[in-house]
Amino acid sequence: MLGETWNILRTGFHDAHINMALDESLLNWHSQGLILPTLRFYGWKEPSLSVGHFQKVEKAIYFPGLKKHGCQYVRRLTGGSAVLHNHELTYSIVVSEEHPEIPQTIQEAYYVLSQGVLEGYKNLSIEAEYFIPKQKSKRTAVCFERPTFYELVVDGKKISGHAQTRKKGVLLQHGSIPIQMDIDMLFDLFIFPNERMRDMNKRAFRHKAASIEQLTGRTFTYDEVEEAFYHGFQSTLDVQFKSFELTDSQWDEVYQLANKKYKETVPSFI
Repeated sequence: MLGETWNILRTGFHDAHINMALDESLLNWHSQGLILPTLRFYGWKEPSLSVGHFQKVEKAIYFPGLKKHGCQYVRRLTGGSAVLHNHELTYSIVVSEEHPEIPQTIQEAYYVLSQGVLEGYKNLSIEAEYFIPKQKSKRTAVCFERPTFYELVVDGKKISGHAQTRKKGVLLQHGSIPIQMDIDMLFDLFIFPNERMRDMNKRAFRHKAASIEQLTGRTFTYDEVEEAFYHGFQSTLDVQFKSFELTDSQWDEVYQLANKKYKETVPSFI
């Protein structure tokens, strides 16, 4: 990115509605020229299920399962399938659509911005590669069941997921990088015709996705993973990162948006 200066924002662990409101606030502030392009790293205070902006949840999400596991629920600003955020590192990026290094197509922009994710995995001694499907496949309700263009895989197993939106002249991309996976919890959150089908899909999933700790056979702290991916983005974006912290008034704006738009319990049809 030609030696530019970008913000680096490390916000630690928050509730689901705060995390999604903060990502949208960053998009808004960048569109208004109030902040530089920003890379954010964050975690989730409680296990949380985020669903895609356009995803129909009535026949997909099993809300009693969320209650059973104490999972929070939130609808993302971005599209895609449902993601269980638990033991993971999440990143988000906001940058102008007009930036000369940002491609106009979603898939090519994924490729450019996710190179930092690829390098982050290398920093953890995980040799991943981009997935390029030979033919279009049907989307599933569970994000990690099937990789899409330029998501990362190891031995065919999906290891990260990302989603993107463009609003107000700004591109927002955020992604999930699982450190561990609780597959039992994950499959308790979706509707299946019967328990036999749930068990079949759960068994099959173990061959479709993997976490950092599964791939390496060792445990990692959140901070260790964050540092690995920070250096991954730093090397691939070729920018100077400037530490950024929100002001009290900016946090107030985030909380207001979170309570107004993102603080959901369960849909009204439940």
